[in-house]
Amino acid sequence: MKIGIVGYGVIGHVHAEVIKELGQKVTAVCDIDGEKLKTVDFAKTYSDFDEMIKNEDLDVVHICTPHYLHKEMIVKALGKGINVLSEKPMCIKKEDIDEIIEAEKNSSAIFGVSFQNRYNPAVQKAKEFLSGKKILGSYATMFWKRDKEYYSSGAWRGKIATEGGGVLINQFIHTIDLLCYLTGTPKKLIANVMNNTLKGVIEVEDTAFIKCFDGSDFCVFATNGSTQDFPVNIVIKTDGGTVTIIQNDLYINGEKVEVSGNAGFYGKSVYGSGHFALIGDFYGCIKEGRKFPIGAKEAATAVKIVLKAYESRGEIVDIG
Repeated sequence: MKIGIVGYGVIGHVHAEVIKELGQKVTAVCDIDGEKLKTVDFAKTYSDFDEMIKNEDLDVVHICTPHYLHKEMIVKALGKGINVLSEKPMCIKKEDIDEIIEAEKNSSAIFGVSFQNRYNPAVQKAKEFLSGKKILGSYATMFWKRDKEYYSSGAWRGKIATEGGGVLINQFIHTIDLLCYLTGTPKKLIANVMNNTLKGVIEVEDTAFIKCFDGSDFCVFATNGSTQDFPVNIVIKTDGGTVTIIQNDLYINGEKVEVSGNAGFYGKSVYGSGHFALIGDFYGCIKEGRKFPIGAKEAATAVKIVLKAYESRGEIVDIG
């Protein structure tokens, strides 16, 4: 297969490493930063996405660019029949969701979004345990550190127009996706977002609280204002016991459950261990003609919750 990567920053390197581990070869890499392209000695390089997908006759493109570029690139590639694996979020505007869903529907190609934590063995084991049980409620917390240095590492970070938000749409969207995957999709929410520690550094939130209900009930608290990165906690209470997921570990009724299949970490350890399994499954779907489990409609759920959380301002809103 001919494979392209657009966006060769931290996450672009992760995708490139996994592709290599899967025994595939990257054909082309695109980035507007020429310094990043100087490090690429394994593929042809481009500074223009349109030029890359026009010239290379790609089978697959991995979209690892800043958030605001995802939608346009997804739609263009799907329109050319190129299979697309996009980093999260697939878009940052409500009106873009339907456009991506329509592009996927009208394309012969397979589309997927990298919510890799679904593929963590602890999550898969928890999903198995929860099957058939009545879920009574759940919550999740995240305490991570994202400081001035982090936000200075990319001009797009911390801005509404280019990142689309802060801790919710960048870091915590993974956990929101997991809660929906494990417990179901809520219909309403109430939320508050704030900037507690990064005033004057970013124009988006560093801290957020959301209560989701009607269909699936969960509360979440997330902040980038911690002094350190701590493991994300997810707790789900059912009529058959309590499930706790702490990073890559699973506990049922307080007892640790042994899980197997962790493929190791690519990039930061807080990314979880699911990248290898997710990207491998994506290529398996292409080979076997299967629909990828996290397509546009599936990936849209977490985006809708995040965007509605920004809209809420302490009032109940329909997620839609």
